[in-house]
Amino acid sequence: MNTPHRLALAMLFAVLAAAGGCEKAAPSGELVPVPSGREVRLIEVVTNSPGPAGATARFRFLAPGLTEADAETVADDLQALCDSFALARIDGFVPEPQQIIISLAGAEVPFGEAAPDVVQFFESYRPEDGACQWEAF
Repeated sequence: MNTPHRLALAMLFAVLAAAGGCEKAAPSGELVPVPSGREVRLIEVVTNSPGPAGATARFRFLAPGLTEADAETVADDLQALCDSFALARIDGFVPEPQQIIISLAGAEVPFGEAAPDVVQFFESYRPEDGACQWEAF
């Protein structure tokens, strides 16, 4: 293979590696403070599954002991997780997320799998002007 072809191939791999960078994940288990004071830990960040608005970053959190009775306080926690945690971490994602989905679960559930016995809350946000704007699903 001649030098121009090697250079073109190397550039192609660099572009593909950057695109693969959308698989960024923050360290699992990181404790994240929330207004309710409940113990919340990051499970994973999923960016390779587009949402209805296009490129989507899903931040999945674990809150052991979460119950349906927590529905009223969880909204503030979800907003805080987006504003103070997720928003700061999407910079440099390729492609840039048009939507951030925050999920909070009482137990770890593999992404995309149903778990009717596990309490889970989800909210969708649009990153805009340095803040997370809530959007109805």
